[in-house]
Amino acid sequence: MPPRPSEPREGAPEPAGQGVTDAHLHLWDLGASPYAWLDAHPALHRSFGWEDARRGHEALGVRRVVLVQADDTLADTQHLQRTATRIEAAGGQVSRADVVAWLSLADPERVGALLADPAAMVHVVGVRHLVHDDPDPGFLERPDVARSLDLLAGVALPLDVPDAYPRHLEQVVRVAQAHPDLTLVLDHLGKPPLGDAPGMARWEEQLRRIAAQPSTVAKVSGLATSGDGRFEEAVAIALEVFGPERLMFGSDWPIAPAPADHACGAGRLLGVLRGWEPAAREMVLNGTADRVDRRLPVR
Repeated sequence: MPPRPSEPREGAPEPAGQGVTDAHLHLWDLGASPYAWLDAHPALHRSFGWEDARRGHEALGVRRVVLVQADDTLADTQHLQRTATRIEAAGGQVSRADVVAWLSLADPERVGALLADPAAMVHVVGVRHLVHDDPDPGFLERPDVARSLDLLAGVALPLDVPDAYPRHLEQVVRVAQAHPDLTLVLDHLGKPPLGDAPGMARWEEQLRRIAAQPSTVAKVSGLATSGDGRFEEAVAIALEVFGPERLMFGSDWPIAPAPADHACGAGRLLGVLRGWEPAAREMVLNGTADRVDRRLPVR
């Protein structure tokens, strides 16, 4: 059985060991890409750069960040790559910055060309498409996309699946079965409907089916904005079904109950995770991301 979490300690103690890997940080520039989804979120409808996040992340003990795409455009990905380069060049507490990029998965020839181009893959450790916003609910199972997913598997780049509940949870199982060599990363634990007892029962059943696929991992992230925000039960279930070696922490900053507030989202979640047994805590805060989110070798 995987280790069970102990009672969370008061406050947000300093992290032990290597510090924290934030495997899910959003930074966007309204001048770089449209970000049409922001129209429905006026409090977030502005640019958020590293300087907006840096101090809060340092206070949380973060030493590595993974910048995650927020628009299905190469322009957004290129913005993140430039930002990652600047973060590393600054030489601060955060010494490494990587990118989960967007690639045109419906165009496998283009995907193949980009994967073979070292300049296009700078800092890239994963790929994501905003499937929850795509008009085609079957996007991940289209034949052209399936060919692209095989290309990702061939170079060991994982695929992130965002906001899966309820639209894509069953699909994640099928995609994992169809592409057993592809690592699938379930963002935000699939966005459980916290506070909805029948919905949570369905979510747990689906999460267990996903966890039964050995190629899947999950991010403990984005939970303070799911349902009623009381995420402790969902985190405990995730630890049971995935084990710490298949879970990784993400802040989902600046998306939080109070936008751009580190304390009410990432800080609160870290307060729970830091109460876990040391080996489990270190795996979720660093080890899983170190194993899963790796850069392509330079050719």
